[in-house]
Amino acid sequence: MSENPELISVIIPCFNQAHFLPEAIESVQTQTYPWREIIVVDDGSKDATPEVPSRFPGVRLIRQRNQGPAAARNAGMRASSGAYLAFLDADDRLLPNALEIGIRHLASQPQAAFVSGHCRHIAADGSLISIPKQPLVQQDHYLELLFRNYVWACSTVLFRRSCLEEVGGFNTSLRVKGAEDYELYLRIARRFPVFCHGEVVADYRQYHLDGDNVSGNAGGMLRATLTALRSQWPYVKGNPGYEAQYRRGLQHKKMFWGNLVIRDVTGSRQRPISGLFKLLRYDPVTLLKFLSGRLSRSVNHG
Repeated sequence: MSENPELISVIIPCFNQAHFLPEAIESVQTQTYPWREIIVVDDGSKDATPEVPSRFPGVRLIRQRNQGPAAARNAGMRASSGAYLAFLDADDRLLPNALEIGIRHLASQPQAAFVSGHCRHIAADGSLISIPKQPLVQQDHYLELLFRNYVWACSTVLFRRSCLEEVGGFNTSLRVKGAEDYELYLRIARRFPVFCHGEVVADYRQYHLDGDNVSGNAGGMLRATLTALRSQWPYVKGNPGYEAQYRRGLQHKKMFWGNLVIRDVTGSRQRPISGLFKLLRYDPVTLLKFLSGRLSRSVNHG
């Protein structure tokens, strides 16, 4: 398919989120940037997802068996024709000038493979929760990504198609869900300049702390983020600065997601046993500290 040099292709993967999908589509249709196309990828949904796009003129629907977010995004990319690509999760929304902001910054950064911004947090009902302070990274992006994923939502990113195709799109071979975007940022930032403009461009829905979406599964996210980071070891090995930052990143992820697993267990949230098994495999130190603390409290109270 020929590439349209002005067009932004907005790809919306959706799996059983028909109730949120209309908001996502509407947020693209009301963009101030006029040259856009919308492609919804139904990733094997069992709900009414396939029926939603037909209610919106010009929105294309692609259907596939359930293969996960990475494969769904790649399918949308293959079907698109824009020189620029945005990926909007079906439960998130773009702010009205998001695409205009993204294209402006890409134009000012002609070497950048992608530009990223910031997001607002919204509740399940779409109401605003907060605009949290987020990192504004202005140099050494790959080094920073080795430590943490400073891009809080994929919907805040606008990609240059040529660069995304050069790195092969989203990685479907990791077989973990939840860190596909982080792994992609690492691969891109290792090879190309990227730019963080810090303008607020998207709404990121925060109902996940109760386990309603992928990032609500702390044990799964522990596994996914560690797997994504460990994929970089062959490229950082031998560089003392990169190796040190890589190890800091491992510890940071274990501490952040490991503590959320413990919170889920102690708070009787969803999937506590699964989370403990993932801790045993990926972060046994945190698990031992947790069990030791429980044993100590039990002895003291006994």
